[in-house]
Formats: sequence, structure tokens, C-alpha cells
Amino acid sequence: MRLLFLAVLRPHTGNAVTAQRVRDHLEAAGHVCLLKDACDFDGPSEIAVLIQAEAVEAAVALHLYRAGRLLQGHRIPFGIIFGGTDLNEDVNRGEKNQVMAKVLEEARFAVAFTESMKEMACLQWPHAKGKIYVQSQGIATAPNTAFNWEAFLQRADIKQSTDNLHVFLLICGLRQVKDPLYLVDAFAEWHQEEPTVYMLIVGPEVDPVFTREVKAKVKRATGVRLIPEMPQDDLHAVVQKCFALVNSSVSEGMSAAILEAMDLEVPVLARNIPGNAAVVTHEVTGLLFSDPQVPRFQGCAPRCPSACEPLGTACRRGAVACVSQLRQELLSNCCSQRCDGG
Repeated sequence: MRLLFLAVLRPHTGNAVTAQRVRDHLEAAGHVCLLKDACDFDGPSEIAVLIQAEAVEAAVALHLYRAGRLLQGHRIPFGIIFGGTDLNEDVNRGEKNQVMAKVLEEARFAVAFTESMKEMACLQWPHAKGKIYVQSQGIATAPNTAFNWEAFLQRADIKQSTDNLHVFLLICGLRQVKDPLYLVDAFAEWHQEEPTVYMLIVGPEVDPVFTREVKAKVKRATGVRLIPEMPQDDLHAVVQKCFALVNSSVSEGMSAAILEAMDLEVPVLARNIPGNAAVVTHEVTGLLFSDPQVPRFQGCAPRCPSACEPLGTACRRGAVACVSQLRQELLSNCCSQRCDGG
């Protein structure tokens, strides 16, 4: 089957990584999968031209609004994978909500990464309840074994000895929904008390206006560094070396960064929101917090690094239990079967 797969493909973002993984499994199942960036199309008419030119038989969209709206009215079967922002943010915007409702009416199926995402979707669009399925996101980590951690720290202007260093890593695109500034003041204060503590924010500059705000804030914050987006294998190497991964998002679908950290047996400290709570079991596979000051007191303090070791092992067990490559393959099979009408 010739499939069109639409997603927002900004490099090194969660959506792009997820889309590439699903594409790989669809192709491994014997399908031809045309992965296209939804941002390259102004509307459904341009998609219609592509469908005809490429003899597309069915389609999949990652993100109900950004990609799904482009698949309406083409008379080919298609399915939707919820992205997170569509359920957590776009549903609150009347016009977008109406568009997404119409997309779901036409879609053959929809996939949510967690039960909580499915519940949110069913609450918003009860008519689609029978076509929404839950399938956890698949992950794969492959740290760059040649990555130079010491050189990376030097470029980040961190001169502490690596033997006595506690790097907390926040991976996110610089946009408000990820709320990267939520923990900045707390970590700056912590660094003044414990100079071995640093917070690194790594990710692409998604929102130019908000990026300027982040840069200005970080420039004034001791112990906090802002790092540009990195290749995936280098980023995995940084995750593997860091003391803990933190997530401060206002909303999440299913954070790939959290799952990857768990797979690498790195402790996770995540803001207590539904998307994170669906993945992280508090004090079992990670720590959930609702106050920016809490991470420093929740058992991952530099004075007692051994307290994090059991969490790291438990994190990987949680990741394996929650997601796997096999389950990603099942998602791909679901996509193709539903598009076939099965």
C-alpha cells in the first residue's frame, strides 16, 4: 500500500522522531510510506495534487489539527495519531476544535498514546469514541559512543570536575507550552548553594519571541545554560551522562525525552501533569512535582546521589513495561489494517 504520512517535521523534535519511527515500521511491514512535513502545505488542495501524483492509497496524520485537517475530503481512508498539543491546547480554541471534530468524523481510526489522552478525546468528541485506540509510543536509544562529554561541558562554560558534577537536563523546544523557565530561578538558587548543580536546557528555537525571553532569563541565571538543538545520538549521550532528566511542560502527550531517559536508566523528575503522570509512577519510576522548588528536596540531592540509583533502574523497567519496539510495530499494523478497512 502507498501511504502518505503527514507530520510536523522540525528536526530533533518529539514529533519528528515519532514520525520517523512509525514510518520505519510501516515500511518494514511492506508499505511504501511518503513522510511529508505538514508545514510545507498551505491547504488540502495541495495535498490533493500530491495524492494524485504519487498514487496515494491511504494516509496517516500525526497531530489532529496541524496535519489531520489537510487530509479532509480526498476520498482516501486515513487515520490520526494524537500529538499532545491538539488535545491539551487546540481543543480550547473554538475554531480549531470544530475543525478537529470534522477530521475525526472522516477518519477511519485515531490513536492515543495514553488512556488519559483517549479519555480527553472522548470527552471532547463523544461521537468518535468507538474509533479511538490506545497504543503507547515506541522508543529506541542509541547514544553516540564517541561523544566527548568533557568538551561538551567546556563549550557550555561548565568548569566543574566531571567527578563531582550534577547536571539536570531539560529537553524541549523553546515554546511556552514546554515552560522551560519554570525551574530556572529554583536551579539558580540551588547552584548558589551547591556549585556542582547545573541545569541545561537543550532544544530548538521554536517560538522566536519566547526564545528571546528565555535567552534573557538564562543569561541572568547562574548555573543555568541554554544549548542549541543536537543530533539525536549526541543528545542520548548527554542524557546518559546527566544526573537526572527534568520535564516542566504545562502539557504533554507522551514525552519521548522522558521515555528515552527511562530507557537509559537515568532518573526522571517531571512536572505533575496528566501526560507525565501517565508515564511516571511517583517514587517508583520517577518523581513528580508541582512546585519548582521541589526537585531539590525530592531525593535527588547531590549530597545523596546514591538515592537516585534505584530510581534509574526502576525507570528502565517502567520504560520497558510502558513502551517497546514491538508495540510500535502493533501501532503501525493498526494503521495499515484500519486504512485497508479491516
